[in-house]
Amino acid sequence: MEIIRAFFILLVLVLNAVKISSEDGLLILDYYKETCPLAEEIVSRNVEIAVLKDPRMAASLLRLHFHDCFVMGCDASVLLDNYGDIISEKQAVPNLNSLRGFEVIDEIKYILEEACPLTVSCADILAMAARDAVASRGGPRWKVWLGRKDSLKASLDGANQFIPAPNSSLESLIANFNQHGLDIEDLVALSGSHTLGKARCLSFRQRVYDINIEEKYDKYKRYRTFRRILRSICPNSGRDNAIAPLDFSTPAKFDNHYYINILEGKGLLGSDNVLVTEDHEGEIRKLVWAFASNHELFFSSFANSVVKMGNINVLTGYEGEIRKNCRFVNP
Repeated sequence: MEIIRAFFILLVLVLNAVKISSEDGLLILDYYKETCPLAEEIVSRNVEIAVLKDPRMAASLLRLHFHDCFVMGCDASVLLDNYGDIISEKQAVPNLNSLRGFEVIDEIKYILEEACPLTVSCADILAMAARDAVASRGGPRWKVWLGRKDSLKASLDGANQFIPAPNSSLESLIANFNQHGLDIEDLVALSGSHTLGKARCLSFRQRVYDINIEEKYDKYKRYRTFRRILRSICPNSGRDNAIAPLDFSTPAKFDNHYYINILEGKGLLGSDNVLVTEDHEGEIRKLVWAFASNHELFFSSFANSVVKMGNINVLTGYEGEIRKNCRFVNP
């Protein structure tokens, strides 16, 4: 009898410890196991449907998570519309006429609210949807730590300042990632998300028409054919919204071809190619070679880095709220 009583006391202490750790700011696995047991299944199924309808949506949902985390943290601030004093991050230069997938998140949130009212946060939906989007295109699947709350505000200035530009130098990319607690391996691994999706002419025009010395004296014409293709899509002026795949080799598949592309000088964005061309120390180039030659290593590193990114400045416990509608703070 004493043994049974001691067991239950120990069980209560463990459960209280889990509860306290969650309220003190730690994300946990299986956060919705009791409160909304079908949450992850609902997200996964709806992401699968969305990607079947539009394969490009996989990249869009992954990008939403990235653009959310890099502003004020992974708090779903990117989903807020203009309302009252809130100026939406959707109007920021990196996001305007570029971010997609909001309607998919809306649909998932609607279903979750029907199943488990005011339980699953929009920030957690973004984190789960990013994982499921990658897996839907043949990429790795990882366990998502959950328990984020949604922010009560947005930051237009932050979105304009902290989301890396497509023509960023390597130095600025490293500084930006370091500012968010991410290191060089995270930078190289997360850049691999450009194995999926497309970019607008406006994002890669500078890369197409600014010729570096190596390309100018390219007697083997390694770069000219690729550049000619890009110029046919993106003229020197006009057609700003014309799009090209970030990975011309396997545009709809999550794989390591991105790294092979940039080693060949065929990254679509300037910020892709600088991982090789501006790495004077050689440390980043070694990582690029490693991921290019071993897709399992890339998958493992990518999953670890996304989980790490998903912990940036999260709101937990009594911070923030669980929004009823991801586009607006609760009244």
